[in-house]
Amino acid sequence: MKRVDEFRPNGLITLTTDFGLEDPFVGVMKGVILQRFADARIVDLTHGVRAQAVAEAGFWLGRSYRWFPSGSVHVAVVDPGVGTGRAALVVAAGGHVFLAPDNGLLSPVFAEHQDAEVREIDVARLGLPTPSRTFHGRDVFAPVAAMLASSHTDFAELGVVAESPVQIPIERIELQAGKIKGHVVCIDRFGNAITDISEDVLGDASGSKVLVGNREVPMGFTYADVREGECLALVNSFGCLEVAMRNGDAAVTLGLAPGDTVTVVSNEDS
Repeated sequence: MKRVDEFRPNGLITLTTDFGLEDPFVGVMKGVILQRFADARIVDLTHGVRAQAVAEAGFWLGRSYRWFPSGSVHVAVVDPGVGTGRAALVVAAGGHVFLAPDNGLLSPVFAEHQDAEVREIDVARLGLPTPSRTFHGRDVFAPVAAMLASSHTDFAELGVVAESPVQIPIERIELQAGKIKGHVVCIDRFGNAITDISEDVLGDASGSKVLVGNREVPMGFTYADVREGECLALVNSFGCLEVAMRNGDAAVTLGLAPGDTVTVVSNEDS
C-alpha cells in the first residue's frame, strides 16, 4: 500500500537542521514557508545538530516525529552535499511526509517504513526558481513543505519516484554472548551521552554494567539511583541507552564523544 494514501496535511511543519540560531538561516526558511502558507504552524524540532552530522539528524528525527500528529510535514536539512547532483527527497510514510537531501538522513524512516513512497523533488516542474548552490533549505525544502502542508500541491506532483535512495547504517550494534556493543550518537546539552542501543535490543539489563572508555558505570532506572557526581547508564525517554551523571556532565567527566564505543555486559559475564 502506498503510504501517501494515509497523508492528510494538518498545516504543521517541523524543522530539523544543523544551522544553529546565531545566523538568519532558520528565520529565512520560516519566512519562505509563511510567504506561501501564512497559516502554517512551524515547530523547531532542533537546530543544534552538529555541523554536517547527517546520522545524528536522522537519529533525532526518527525518534521524534511520532510525537507529532498524523499529517505533519517534517523538514530536515543537514546537507554537506548541497549544490551537487544529490537529489532532494520527499517521503510519505506512516501518515507523515519527510523532506530531506538524499544523503542517508532519512535512513531511520526507511528502516521503520519499508513501504514508504519516495520521490525526487523536481524544482523545474514545480516552477521554483533555480536554487542557490548553498541554501536549499530556503530554495527547495521550505517552499515544497509549504506546498504540501497547505494542500496546494499533491505528493505525486512533486517529482518522479526515487528507486534507490541513499541509506546509511542505523544501529551499528554488535551482539555477542552476554555483551551488547554500541556507540555514542550524540551528546545532549546536559552532557548525557546518548547511544544507538535501543531498549528493544537491551532487554532486561538490570544488574548489568556498562563500559565506556576506561570506566565502568552501573545500570539504573533514574538519575537519582546514584549519588550526586556519580555516573550511571539508563534507558531515556526516547527508548535509548544513555550514560549520564547525576547533576553533572558525563561526557566531560568520562571524555565521551560521538562515535565512542559503549558496551553493556550482562551480570552473568561480569
